[in-house]
Amino acid sequence: MRVAVVGATGMVGGIMLKVLEERDFPVEELIAVASERPEARTVQFRGRTIPVVGMEAAIAARPHLALFSAGGATSLEWAPRFAEVGCTVVDNSSAWRMFPDKKLVVPEINGEVITADDRIIANPNCSTIQLVLTLAPLHHAFGVQRVIVSTYQSVTGTGMKAVRQLENERNGVQGDMAYPFPIDRNVIPRCDAFTDNGYTKEEMKLVHETKKILDPVIRVTATAVRVPVTGGHSEAVNVEFEREFDLEQVRDLLRNAPGVQLLDDPQKDEYPMPLIANGRDEVFVGRLRRDETQPRTLNLWIVADNLRKGAATNAVQIAELLVRKGLLKSDKLMV
Repeated sequence: MRVAVVGATGMVGGIMLKVLEERDFPVEELIAVASERPEARTVQFRGRTIPVVGMEAAIAARPHLALFSAGGATSLEWAPRFAEVGCTVVDNSSAWRMFPDKKLVVPEINGEVITADDRIIANPNCSTIQLVLTLAPLHHAFGVQRVIVSTYQSVTGTGMKAVRQLENERNGVQGDMAYPFPIDRNVIPRCDAFTDNGYTKEEMKLVHETKKILDPVIRVTATAVRVPVTGGHSEAVNVEFEREFDLEQVRDLLRNAPGVQLLDDPQKDEYPMPLIANGRDEVFVGRLRRDETQPRTLNLWIVADNLRKGAATNAVQIAELLVRKGLLKSDKLMV
C-alpha cells in the first residue's frame, strides 16, 4: 500500500509517522509530502530516511491513502486532486468537517458511516474528539441535552512556534511570538480567531462538530483557553441529561467505553492530568460528580493528548477502518 503523509515535516505529521509505525499499519511505500519547500528535506520512517517530495510528485505516485495535516487552505486545494486519482484522503484540518457530504469520523463512535464513495474523510477537532468519545456512551444511556465545556488547551495545538515561545519565555530568551501575549505563567482565553458572535473558531468547532457526530439536538456552549502546558488538552464539562442517571452506572459505562480510561478516585489523588495523557492514545476521564444546583446534571474532567488521539491516532484509526472494510484496494487506482 502506498501511503502519503501530507505535512510530514510538521508536528502532527511527525506523530502520524510515529503512530503508523507503532500500529504496524501496512505501508509498503511511504510518500512524505510537504506543501512548501520540500527539497532537501527528509523524515525517518521504520529506520529509513525518506526524502520529502512536493504535491505534484505525490499525486503522480498515485497513493492509495493520504493522511493530510497541512492546514485548511492546503487541504481545500489539494485533497480533491489526490481524490481524483483514486486516493482516499483523511484530512486533519477543519476544511472539510462541516461539508454535508463529507463524513466526520471518530471510529469508536460512527465508523460505520464510511462507504466506498467517500474519497475525503474529515478528522474532527482535537478538543471535539475527547469530548464526544466520553459523551457517546452517556448519550446512548441517558440522552445528552446540553453541554457546557471549558477547555484548557496545550500550546502544541498551535504548533511548533508556540512551543518555542513557551520554551523561550521559560528560559528568558527573546524570540518569535505565536500569541499576542506571553503564555508562560499566563492563560489566554482565546484559541483560534474570534468570530462575529464573540466566540472563537475553536469554540464553535466544539459546538458544530459535537452536533454532527453525536446528535444535532444537543445544545453545546464552549469557552476555549490556552494554557502553558505541552502534554495535552483538558476539559471541564457539565452535562445535562434527559433521563436520570446513577453515578455508578456512569462509571461502568465509561469504564467499558472503547478508547476511554476512567481515572476517578479523588481520595487517592487519582484523576486525569496532561502529565498522564502525554504520549498516550486513551481519553482519560475523572472527577465525576453530580451538579448539585439542578437535576440530571453531571460534572466531569476529560484529558487527552491532542497530538495523538486528538489528531494523528484518530486519523490512522480511520485508515485502519478503511483497510478492514476493504476500501483501500489497488483497483481504486484505475482511473
